Amino acid sequence: MNDRKIRVLIAKPGLDGHDRGAKVVAHALRDAGMEVIYTGLHQTVPSIVNQAIQEDVDVIGLSIMSGAHIPICRKLMELVREKGIEDKLILVGGVIPSKDIEVLKEMGVDGVFPGGAPFDEIVDFIKKNVKK
Repeated sequence: MNDRKIRVLIAKPGLDGHDRGAKVVAHALRDAGMEVIYTGLHQTVPSIVNQAIQEDVDVIGLSIMSGAHIPICRKLMELVREKGIEDKLILVGGVIPSKDIEVLKEMGVDGVFPGGAPFDEIVDFIKKNVKK
C-alpha cells in the first residue's frame, strides 16, 4: 500500500498578481493532508510544467484571475502532452466564466473550480481523481 501524500503544485501563470485565493486553497489542501508546492507569482507555462516534473507532483493546479485561462490552458495542455505527463491531474481555478468550463474540459483540463468553490469540493475531487 502506498502511503505517499498526494503532491500538488499550485501555480500562478502570467502577469496576474492576485494570489490570495491560491494561497488559501494551498492551505486547505495542506490541512487535508496533501503536500503542496506553491510556485509564486508570474510563472511561465514552461516553468510550471518543468516544476511539476522536477517535484514529481500528482496534481497541477493553476490559479488564474486575469481572464487568460483559455490560452494559458491551451499552452499548458500542449506541453503536458509533449512532455508525456498526461498522468497528472490538471485543475484550474479563479475567475472562470461558466461558458468556458466545457471548453477547458475539452482541452483536457480535469477539473475547473471558479472563485468561491468550496474547499471540500476541491479536496474530494483531487482524492477521487488523482492518477496514482
